[in-house]
Amino acid sequence: MTASPPAPAEAGGLHRIVVVGGGAGGLELATRLGNRLGKRGKAHITLIEKARTHFWKPHLHEIAAGSADLHAHATDYLAQSHWHGFRYRVGEMVGLDREKREVIVAPARDEEGQPITVPYTRGYDTLVIAVGSQTNDFGTPGVAEHAIALETPADADRFHRRLVNACFRAHVQRVQGIPLEPRQLQVAIIGAGATGVELSAELHNATRTLVSYGLDSIDAKRDIRLNLIEAGPRILPALPERISGAAHALLARLGVQVRTGAKVTAVAPEGVTLASGELIPAELVVWAAGVKAPDFLRELAGLETNRLNQLVVEPTLASTRDPNVFALGDCAAAPWLGHQGNVPPRAQAAHQQATHLARQIERRLKGQALQPWTYRDFGSLVSLGEYSTVGNLMGSLVGGNLWVEGLFARWMYLSLYKLHELALHGFWKTALGSASRILTRGTEPRVKLH
Repeated sequence: MTASPPAPAEAGGLHRIVVVGGGAGGLELATRLGNRLGKRGKAHITLIEKARTHFWKPHLHEIAAGSADLHAHATDYLAQSHWHGFRYRVGEMVGLDREKREVIVAPARDEEGQPITVPYTRGYDTLVIAVGSQTNDFGTPGVAEHAIALETPADADRFHRRLVNACFRAHVQRVQGIPLEPRQLQVAIIGAGATGVELSAELHNATRTLVSYGLDSIDAKRDIRLNLIEAGPRILPALPERISGAAHALLARLGVQVRTGAKVTAVAPEGVTLASGELIPAELVVWAAGVKAPDFLRELAGLETNRLNQLVVEPTLASTRDPNVFALGDCAAAPWLGHQGNVPPRAQAAHQQATHLARQIERRLKGQALQPWTYRDFGSLVSLGEYSTVGNLMGSLVGGNLWVEGLFARWMYLSLYKLHELALHGFWKTALGSASRILTRGTEPRVKLH
């Protein structure tokens, strides 16, 4: 599928490329296009994103546990755009006028709800939608009011503050001789996909480290309980059974209460209720049970979507109903060529799509036919904090399917993030940033204490 690029109407006669969404795929794409086209005066690239800084979403569980520093890993969109030849505009896409080729953007607001920008539109010749995914609570009562979904760094940071406050509160109560309530220091993590499993292991280590910094009236083994709840028959349902089994066994050894085949029907201040009627007391609840694309995509200017609100795209990543609109990442239902179904929503898929689409947009500007994107599955890795990393590697690199565990698997897991950093910052900045974090690690607490 291809279309000759339309005559640009703005931006000094340059082709206007608008990328909506600054997640892993969107920011990588804007950076690549800025380096290849923007700096050379071949196109005008704009990134529209409501947040001010970017953080790699697969690491949000580390922010929630306090084992990673948000500011040490965040990328400022405005600075990134200045360095890499594109323009960053703050705002949130809420609509699309395909006839006028304009993105409709809502006003940005500050923490008090005061408007920073007025509503505006942004014209495009090529539009790429990369708005990611959001939590799917399946209409479960009480989720919005009493659970935290780790969708943004702000969500993860809010959970961590509540975790630290819960430990301080319990410590003071014990010192004063006040018994703890059944729900205190109890955590319920609903959904045992990669986020839920990795968060469980990370919290096990982080809570024990936290109380070791003088909160000695708390016995972590006795007082802190982590409940991992999964409606399906096993944890990590999207990954091979061997990975699921290894992760389950390790969590069990850590004392995490893993419940499978347990559907949550309600979330309340005192805890979560299962379909069986059992109440699991919990002071903190994390909802990680499902994802979907943002709701506004469902009826976006007549573009085709599926039941998860994802934009249905051709193998070229162009939308099925408009060759000038593309989608990538979690918000795109991209066919998995040679397989049944669509490409799974993984960080490696977004990275590959951004790399592919940057080349295809260059071809589009030259009036050349677009090439289809083929997903290369390099396997799955799950980090269980400092305890272990398990997974499988696939492809020509290892000659098939290789089971990996331990230190080597941990290195491979970290390499996924380094590939993302390299795409954004290049070799030297990534190397210097990594060295700086290693050098400062010894002068800081092992977990964030506030």
